[in-house]
Amino acid sequence: MTTTATRAGATDIRRQELAGFLRSRRERITPEQVGLVRGPRRRTPGLRREEVAQLSAVGVTWYTWLEQGRDIHVSPQVLDALARALLLDVSERGHLFALAGAVDPAPGTRCTGVTPALQQMLTRLEPFPACVQNSRYDILAHNRTYGRLLCDLDSVPPEDRNCLLLAFTSDAWRDSVVDLEGMRRVMAAKFRAAMAEHLAEPPWKALLSRLEAASPEFREIWARHEVVGPGGRTKLFSNAHVGILRLEHTDLWLGPSAGPRMVTYAPADEESRRGLERLAEFVPAGA
Repeated sequence: MTTTATRAGATDIRRQELAGFLRSRRERITPEQVGLVRGPRRRTPGLRREEVAQLSAVGVTWYTWLEQGRDIHVSPQVLDALARALLLDVSERGHLFALAGAVDPAPGTRCTGVTPALQQMLTRLEPFPACVQNSRYDILAHNRTYGRLLCDLDSVPPEDRNCLLLAFTSDAWRDSVVDLEGMRRVMAAKFRAAMAEHLAEPPWKALLSRLEAASPEFREIWARHEVVGPGGRTKLFSNAHVGILRLEHTDLWLGPSAGPRMVTYAPADEESRRGLERLAEFVPAGA
């Protein structure tokens, strides 16, 4: 056997090992461990593929191909997201990156994902609005007050819960932002800066295509090639239920700076604090 054929065979074996490892980790996790509700007719052991894809913010088809051992590109950032979604410990995370032939950007990281403990932290922050996002603006988890800050987020399909997409396509979201044009420009600029490390990845390309198809305003802003790094600032909202809210935006990073983050909004003045308290009372406890 030639050297090239030997290498190809080894690569194929490693892809199959990666596929089996991902499948075994997925099947051992219960929906409750990652904050999902178990349906009455659920027969799948552990998580479904689409649930892992949702938790790690990748396409379902792409993740299915990965579990099938297909020859597709997997970046360190996506591997980090998968490790967190699958609640891998330090050893399992290292094994994942080794099988994928990639360098771990944060070796030794314990991958917590959106665990019940993290969801509890979001709840305990109420009435302060808070959520967990990735660098692509997908909303992975949120508390009740965040769910009513800009729109009725619980009524939005999970695949559409993306801040950038909602900022350009949701009337309720747009009506809640006082400086809509400024916020859109900053979000698009941050998205462009983050996407520089993910240009070839299907989830990023799919979101960009969807934004360009859905919004002429996004296409116009995107054509400017503006870039902005991460950072917090005071934001002004016009909430449909309690009126004007002046809130201090803060990002709390849960891993590498290009990975997931907890986004929190603290009141910038006493009037906004009272407004958040009224908003928390407006949202039913079971919502």
